[in-house]
Amino acid sequence: MAATNNKNADEQEDKPIEAQAREQTGQQQVRLRIDERNMTTSYANAFRANGTAEEVMLDFGLNILIPPSGEEQTQPEIIFKVNERVVLNYYSAKRLAITLSQLIRRHEEQFGELELDVAKRRKNNV
Repeated sequence: MAATNNKNADEQEDKPIEAQAREQTGQQQVRLRIDERNMTTSYANAFRANGTAEEVMLDFGLNILIPPSGEEQTQPEIIFKVNERVVLNYYSAKRLAITLSQLIRRHEEQFGELELDVAKRRKNNV
């Protein structure tokens, strides 16, 4: 069963977004209008994900490095300052995951692999 689910997810990822939209709307033509008049833009270098039986919660924010200061704090500390929370149902979360996967795959095809391990990205491995 897991192999079938992975196959379906892979097939879905390869479909253009227009084909996915037709499937999600029962093959109907739908006109989409986007209203960006009240849109705000935020930057995040960190996120946290949590879920319930019905929803996925994504918190976005900034990791802020606090260097050691004085005798009480002997090691650096990172504070995750949460700025935004987005709550999705699992259907929207899956569509988001597929879309992000496609976007990252296209970026890596054009610019090369995104290395997540910071130590491997360093030019001077000291």
